[in-house]
Amino acid sequence: MRFLTPLAALAMTTAAHATDIEFWYGNTGSNEKAILAACEAFNASQDQDHVSCVGQGSYEAGMQKAIAAYRAGNHPVLIQFFDAGTLDLMLSGAVIPVSEAMPDAPWDSYIPGARAYYETADGKLFSQPYNSSTLLFYTNKAMLAEAGIEKTPETWEEVIAAARTLKEAGVSCPFATDINAWRQIEQFAARHGVPIATQSNGYDGLDAEYVIDQGIVAQHMNNLADWHEEGLVRFDAETKAAKYNAAFSAGECAMIEGSSGGYTSFTEALGADAITVTLPPMYEGQTRHNTFVGGASLWLMKGHDEAEVKAAQNFLDYLRTPEAQLEFTAATGYLPVTQSALDLLESSGRADAPEFATAGPGMETLGAPGNADTRGIRLGFYVQFRDIFAEETQRAYNGDITMDEALANSVRRGNELLRRFEATYAAN
Repeated sequence: MRFLTPLAALAMTTAAHATDIEFWYGNTGSNEKAILAACEAFNASQDQDHVSCVGQGSYEAGMQKAIAAYRAGNHPVLIQFFDAGTLDLMLSGAVIPVSEAMPDAPWDSYIPGARAYYETADGKLFSQPYNSSTLLFYTNKAMLAEAGIEKTPETWEEVIAAARTLKEAGVSCPFATDINAWRQIEQFAARHGVPIATQSNGYDGLDAEYVIDQGIVAQHMNNLADWHEEGLVRFDAETKAAKYNAAFSAGECAMIEGSSGGYTSFTEALGADAITVTLPPMYEGQTRHNTFVGGASLWLMKGHDEAEVKAAQNFLDYLRTPEAQLEFTAATGYLPVTQSALDLLESSGRADAPEFATAGPGMETLGAPGNADTRGIRLGFYVQFRDIFAEETQRAYNGDITMDEALANSVRRGNELLRRFEATYAAN
């Protein structure tokens, strides 16, 4: 049973000639297939507009190509852009905030945890959440059971206790992750209700400074280094599959913290009944806050005529429908992020179906209570900071420097980026 409504119900007024627009996206694999299916369904639903969906290979490649195309005047009307570059695009002067272009759209239907990441501090929404993910915790049921572990770990203390049991049972990769800041500090800090930078992670001003060398974030990073040295944690290159999520799919690693967007690949490899999907672990005694929305959103670019902008708006309206959202969720593991989509899922009687296994825990963690530090990341040159963080912490995991030194270096180099960004945009 498909969720998409009959094509006739979605048909729009027929025009003599369809308005052709381009939409650039950055996903590959099963996610790309789902995007192309949505594009085809939209085109088939009416003959007023036609969208050509053009893959760019990755978010980073799409960003670079879109900037170059904008300068040359041959850019698309719609682009998919990933979470880390939000502030850069907000201040680029190349986009139209969707809440301005489409003031009558039901933006309030988006759950706060998804909408806040792409809003300004005063509530102006710049882009439409699309392939929305968040961090979840996955385990291989059989591997845990063979080691005598009957309960899925819920806290970091339980995760590491289970990892020690798995190692003693001969499992070479008890817990796997990567060195990306999205997992190691961003999602961790959010759900523990603490910042990674001052000024509410930059929402309250360009003069923010990184604080990842302090408090529970620094404590967790030191713990990861210790657990890694103990052989309980493995990173990408240390697995046989050379990628932590691929190692989980291959049955090499027993537990991972991973994106909800990875669910489909895990189930294709292992089967839905072979894994558990739960909330990401907390430290004992800590209050759970909302995690950040990950993935990407859709942006309207300036420099197009009224008909093209209208066609893009029609496509955004289509993608926002509950039916289209749930079709995308079922195909990818990404989350439905409007209340209307969640209501449809509940009323359909399919909320417990395997293809929607990420929706329950995903919406629970995104919808947990928030504070000023859990809205998102609003820091300049943040894509570059993620690279710095990975470089410095890799040195710590290699044993070249201590984790405290790695965090101090990341803060120093990150703050240099922030001051450069502030000098560029403060006068605007």
